[in-house]
Amino acid sequence: MASSSSSRPPPRGATGLLLRGIAGSPGVAVGPALVVGDVRTTYIRRHITAVQADGEMARIKRAVDDAKASLKEVSASVPAIQETSAILDAYFVMLGDPLLLARVEKKIRQEKKCAEWAVAAASEDIVQLFLPGNPKDAYLIERRHDIEFVCDRLLRALVGEDRPTVPQLDEPTVLVARDLSPADTAGLVKEPVIALVTEVGTRTSHTAIMARALELPAVVGVADVLRQVRTGDTVIVDGLRGEIIVNPGEDAVNEALARSARHMAFARGLLVARNRPCVTRCGVPIGLKANVELPSEAMLAMDHGAEGIGLYRTEFVFIDRATLPSEEEQYEMFRAVMDVVGSKPVTLRTFDIGGDKFVSSFQLPAEMNPALGLRAVRLALSRPDVFLTQLRAMVRASAHGDLRIMIPMVASIQELREVRRLLHVAIDQVSAAGQAHATHIPLGIMVEVPSAVVLADLFAREAEFFSLGTNDLIQYSLAIDRTNRSLAPLASSFHPAILRMVQSVAAAGRVQGIPVAVCGAMASDPLSAVLLVGLGLRELSMEAAAIPEIKETIRRVTLQECEWAAEAALACDTADAVEELVAGRFAPTLYDLLTGETYTLTPTEPPPWSPEDSA
Repeated sequence: MASSSSSRPPPRGATGLLLRGIAGSPGVAVGPALVVGDVRTTYIRRHITAVQADGEMARIKRAVDDAKASLKEVSASVPAIQETSAILDAYFVMLGDPLLLARVEKKIRQEKKCAEWAVAAASEDIVQLFLPGNPKDAYLIERRHDIEFVCDRLLRALVGEDRPTVPQLDEPTVLVARDLSPADTAGLVKEPVIALVTEVGTRTSHTAIMARALELPAVVGVADVLRQVRTGDTVIVDGLRGEIIVNPGEDAVNEALARSARHMAFARGLLVARNRPCVTRCGVPIGLKANVELPSEAMLAMDHGAEGIGLYRTEFVFIDRATLPSEEEQYEMFRAVMDVVGSKPVTLRTFDIGGDKFVSSFQLPAEMNPALGLRAVRLALSRPDVFLTQLRAMVRASAHGDLRIMIPMVASIQELREVRRLLHVAIDQVSAAGQAHATHIPLGIMVEVPSAVVLADLFAREAEFFSLGTNDLIQYSLAIDRTNRSLAPLASSFHPAILRMVQSVAAAGRVQGIPVAVCGAMASDPLSAVLLVGLGLRELSMEAAAIPEIKETIRRVTLQECEWAAEAALACDTADAVEELVAGRFAPTLYDLLTGETYTLTPTEPPPWSPEDSA
């Protein structure tokens, strides 16, 4: 994983215009640019008469069917890529969303707008629902893009222009765009596109996810890139460092091509070794699990060597729909995950809705500060009817494997006790219905608010396991909005306060003999993973794509080295000091994992570790 930190191995200089963004998908590519503007389907706005409304609704129905058929064709072109299929499946469902279609019908019948105008107007209305809150919120931005992409797909079908955004290409090309829909990105599998650059997006945006699934180097969130790059410019896309170089010199091109070849060979090597045991160099086993939000992602996790599912985000089934999911629907989703992983453990997190996760079916009230409002376990306990429906589905799924239940955003012992009471109610209801379930279902909590850290010794007496949600823990402990890009450098997992919190929670779990894991982004960074092991963690959960890299990281270090680094880091007074310490200590050992380049010792350079360090 590349980093922009100055304490890591620095990038070499290069001629040409250097633009920085976010490393969306690893890899390095060089080629001519094709700039695709913000292409939206054009349509004529016209009013209709009342007698024409039925005809316009019939056109909408045909357009939905045509758009779904088009998505099926795209999905069929990439059958082996689970993440791609999952995203396209979600778009397929959104095309028939009753909320969207009801708004379109209202525009047609009450406002007398033609079908095209009605779709565009309905899209604008729904996007407005996501505008309250942080305008830079990555999650909300992605949801707005989802609505815009789906409605544009409908418009294409209505006007008979269901053509791809990207024209047919004759040579290997770097695609530069403001943004790309998942369907358009998936369609690139038929074209010689070698890399993607977008003006908007984050590492968790669908463009980045699709690029990783298609194994295309990508840099997203490159400000003003459409004005800086022209079609035909030679571009280096560095998806490891999050950089692009426009019209580079010959030396820079040669270096980039060499780095590309080294990275591809290295990535292949990681995947080949993905099923090897994850143990430190001295033989201590470290469990690596995956964070997923779709059943199809579970298969991808197993393919990348996951030892189970450490975090299943169950709120996905609540999103982008007008009605709440039924018990049966949730049960089938959970069972599908259990079937994929077999005997390996699966941790289902109860729905974490609210805050930055907008769900229209809940009709949540507007709040001045949603991150501190009615969300996660608070929302669940305020709607016991909805919560019991989900708990019953989870209890029933426990009959199919090793299932655990985890509660998000727990701040008090009373919340844990109340959830346990409702879980017992759900178990009794499932038993009364004659449905099978496990004899015991472990109940644990996510430790992601400061109060849970302070009370970790008390929680450890009642919870059966802990999982540190470092993303929110950093946000709430440092009072930094984690979706605010201007503050992102301050929200560091290397902050001494965060390290001390991790140590405290790990110690509390050790005293009571309960497992403690980490399921935040901190687990997927090589240097952070080394620190976590040194702080006492023996289980890490992360996005599936990071598992081979972190497994290789763990295999190169000893427990003693990790513990030494953690002890020294706890004595530091700033995040920069911690990162400089850990990078300086481990960069030679993990150089290729951090940069995608090969590291070679020079004759005058000392070895990465002295004999006494590794003794």
